[in-house]
Amino acid sequence: MAPAARPPTIPTDPGRRVRSRRGEGESLREEVLAAAERLLVAAGNEDAVSIRAVAAAVGVSPAAIYLHFPDKDALMSAVCGRVFRMFDAALEEAAAGATDPIDDLFRRARAYVRFGLANPGQYQIIFLTKKEGGRLADVPWEERPGAEAYAHLVAAVQRAMDAGALRPDDADLVATGLWMCVHGVTSLLLTLPSFPWPSVEALVCHVVQAQLRGLAAPPAPARGRPPRGGSPRA
Repeated sequence: MAPAARPPTIPTDPGRRVRSRRGEGESLREEVLAAAERLLVAAGNEDAVSIRAVAAAVGVSPAAIYLHFPDKDALMSAVCGRVFRMFDAALEEAAAGATDPIDDLFRRARAYVRFGLANPGQYQIIFLTKKEGGRLADVPWEERPGAEAYAHLVAAVQRAMDAGALRPDDADLVATGLWMCVHGVTSLLLTLPSFPWPSVEALVCHVVQAQLRGLAAPPAPARGRPPRGGSPRA
């Protein structure tokens, strides 16, 4: 009796990712985020990145993406959150060795610009790409990507005020001004690389120092002398 013929072997698609085992869903989620980030950096525009393209880059079906993200807006927001966590970690690491509250702010400013220059594509994703449309319109600020990084800056400013290094003021307003300052430096360095800029270190120190000089607490009057324009107390 002749042996039964074996069923034909069905070739597998080498580009198709092997289905995740139970408990590996988080690993797939990170792969999706990393792939979406790469595509965003390459395209420079989230409109050019589709769920189908992300799925192809990971080697899964689009349906697998929707198991982790309900729509493209949610995926793009998650990518921004991922990059903001990298950005925030770089600034926190730089500030960890600060010797005083002003040194803390200078370290954050230098780390901010360094991150942008070292990661121009990622910097564009979080700061230079239009994101204020539909997907963020109804999201409270404290839940948006980047809110934690900004809160760390406000806290650093408040520490400088509490230490008397900056005059008492609205810490949120001062932090916004400092952010605009270093963002302007970073954006110009990225968009006008051919301009004969001074050294980045000198430029950042000059701009931040000028900003902080206007925010510095006034020196206390010398003991035993009346303030200028005043008269000694009786």
